[in-house]
Amino acid sequence: MRALLLLLPLLISPFAMAGSIYKYTDANGVTTYTDKKTAGAEVIVFRDAMVENVDRQVYVTKRSHAGGETLIVHNDLYAPVEIKLSISNAQNVTGVPREPITWVMQPRQELRLVTLQPTGTGAVHYDYKLEHALGDPRAEQSLTYYPLPWRGGPFRLTQGPGGRYSHTGIKGRYAMDIAMPEGTPIVAARSGMVIKTENSQTGRGNNPSGNFVRLLHDDGTMSVYLHLKRGSVRVAEGQRISTGQLLALSGNTGNSTGPHLHFVVQKNVGLQTVSIPFEFAQPVDGLPNFAVGGEP
Repeated sequence: MRALLLLLPLLISPFAMAGSIYKYTDANGVTTYTDKKTAGAEVIVFRDAMVENVDRQVYVTKRSHAGGETLIVHNDLYAPVEIKLSISNAQNVTGVPREPITWVMQPRQELRLVTLQPTGTGAVHYDYKLEHALGDPRAEQSLTYYPLPWRGGPFRLTQGPGGRYSHTGIKGRYAMDIAMPEGTPIVAARSGMVIKTENSQTGRGNNPSGNFVRLLHDDGTMSVYLHLKRGSVRVAEGQRISTGQLLALSGNTGNSTGPHLHFVVQKNVGLQTVSIPFEFAQPVDGLPNFAVGGEP
């Protein structure tokens, strides 16, 4: 008997506790995944979080000059970011802000945020901390019903909001996981700007998100398409995308036990990227998705 693969979408937020999944195959060759401890089963522990390392693209540099030292914040991303700069342990300098500085930086912007002047009474010392989050916190979602972001089907929803195994943390609580054959064309559910991609990961790799595409929509919200097939991403950061345009092919990379698409809509709330509610405009397990049409 062919193994029955129960897809378990595995994208855990750092705010969710680590989970153990037990995998076993019975005498009939049926493979099962369960959260109940089972004798002889393979134990799979998931502690990873959705990872998009943008620290190298949102960062601080220092510029020394006759008047002191200026801290410059850089946003090399194709998206706005909210920043919070805190300065502590300052010694022998003036110009230190009493409260952390918060600002919304525009895409590809460089901002001279603060200048510190030496008092001339001793060695200058201070520490700084930069916090940042993708997106403008003032964004307001203008669309709640999304076309299915793939071509073909019908497919099966294997986990929805607040799922049993994941989708409990702030980044993914309203995410949808759809089981589909590897290589299914994945298309943009909305128009927008490509702001982040990953395309080189094989299997579980070193990023629990696997290969992915992140889009920024005109209303300031973002959609993310995860666990994509290696080398299949057809778009580039900074590229403008239309609804229905091919992004990549579905895969089985990152924290995934079988081929599926993890789709989530997010926005910046309180310097955190959080999942927000949405619905698909037609049933996932209904007729094939003809809404976005076209050829791969």
